[in-house]
Amino acid sequence: MKSKIKNKLVSKSIIFCLLFLFVASTTTYAVEESTAELFQYHRGQDVFFMFMLVAFLMLFIKKFEWGVCLVTLLTLSVAFPLYVIIQRNLFDFSLGIELIITGIFCAITLIIAAGVIFGHVKIWHFIPLGILFVPGYILNEWFLFSYLEGVADSGGSILVHMFAAYWGWGVILALQRRDVNQAEMNATTHSISFVWLASMLLWVLWPSFTTSLLPTDLIITGMTTTYLALMASTLTAFLVLKWIKGELDPLIYTYAILAGGVAIGSTVDLVGPGTAWLIGAAGGIISVLCFLYLDDWLANKTNLTDTMGVNNLHGIPGIFGGLMGIPFAGSVQIYAIAGGIIIPLVTGLIAGIIVKIFEKPQLLLDDAEIFDINIDLERTQQM
Repeated sequence: MKSKIKNKLVSKSIIFCLLFLFVASTTTYAVEESTAELFQYHRGQDVFFMFMLVAFLMLFIKKFEWGVCLVTLLTLSVAFPLYVIIQRNLFDFSLGIELIITGIFCAITLIIAAGVIFGHVKIWHFIPLGILFVPGYILNEWFLFSYLEGVADSGGSILVHMFAAYWGWGVILALQRRDVNQAEMNATTHSISFVWLASMLLWVLWPSFTTSLLPTDLIITGMTTTYLALMASTLTAFLVLKWIKGELDPLIYTYAILAGGVAIGSTVDLVGPGTAWLIGAAGGIISVLCFLYLDDWLANKTNLTDTMGVNNLHGIPGIFGGLMGIPFAGSVQIYAIAGGIIIPLVTGLIAGIIVKIFEKPQLLLDDAEIFDINIDLERTQQM
């Protein structure tokens, strides 16, 4: 009798222990999954914050500060929901944090592209431009990560930075609005201070962008390589500007320090610290040289203005970053880079041809185009 009772107790104890281990393991897994999603949520919010900071990065034109902010809000309000709706309803994407992050990637690509187009169109034209942009972006995303296999671009050198620059160029090539070349782009100490602030905050937040879709075990590595690349471009941009010009151009410098973040995008999860530093250093040098020499050369050849110099920070450093992925991805990376130029140029040209039917802007890079700029003066007088 005692042996039977003992056997029952032993068997029940074993069953209890097994149940406990099962529950504990599943609970731990659930907690780990929940924690990973929570951290991804916070990185996604950082990218939303970065989206808004892009506006401040472009506020150096003293008469066009409100216009830049308005376009930023309009493009987000068009691109993000349209991207989510298309992916959900046409391609059966589940509504989760990854869709939210890829949606803000789409929107941030559009606002970067807007930097090329400012002045070439009226402010409200960015609504139809946003609608036309999203299908092209989704096509590029599909080409890179579904049609092609094994592309190295976790941090968006090709997907975001290259697409933004060359979609914007496609639009202005179609529009052929040469009067922007004569538009006033006067800056002030105050307006450039906005750029300094935005650049430094973007610098701090950049790892959230490059690691937002990485597996949990690669996030710290990605953060490290991103910061090292940014530190390197910050240093080399200073040295090259000082060497060539003898002094710092604050607008070139505040943009070029971010080139390391652009260049490391394709290999953020693939290279070690030393290589990341070298990629960032080269990115800073390339960006400065593009601002100093390529920008004027392109303007003379095309007679068109890349208003914010997007090609100098995002386009060419993005191509360089994509090229750095060739040792890891092989020939597919070359196809990705080629597609990353051709697809945005073609879809941008189509968007520009469509938008060209609208009336040309009469006031170029001027808040007075759409705002009552005397409102603050009138209120001050009333007080």
